[in-house]
Amino acid sequence: QVELVESGGGLVQAGDSLRLSCAASGGIFRLYALGWFRQVPGKEREFVAGISSSGGSTGYADSVKGRFTISRDNAKNTVYLQMNRLKPEDTAVYYCAQTSNIYLSWTARERQYAYWGQGTQVTVSS
Repeated sequence: QVELVESGGGLVQAGDSLRLSCAASGGIFRLYALGWFRQVPGKEREFVAGISSSGGSTGYADSVKGRFTISRDNAKNTVYLQMNRLKPEDTAVYYCAQTSNIYLSWTARERQYAYWGQGTQVTVSS
């Protein structure tokens, strides 16, 4: 069974940076695409960024493009989300997710991800 554990969240001020990490265990990490999503209470979970199994393909939501960078280290079974120039509207619980189909690259479609972490809170004050 795959387990994903996020870390790195916290309280920061607008304009600051944070790096989230998501460590995976229980599977062959390098074979699967990964994504980061976020959710605000009362709203649906939304796609933030995705990365292919090799790391050669990435994609971002328009709201974070140019500020966030997703990367992965397959030797460490870890995916990262570098968040720069944070804004109050980035406040949310951030989740990492992994697909279970080796032929599927990253996608913004939540239901294509089979495994999810427990989430880490990011709060950006103005």
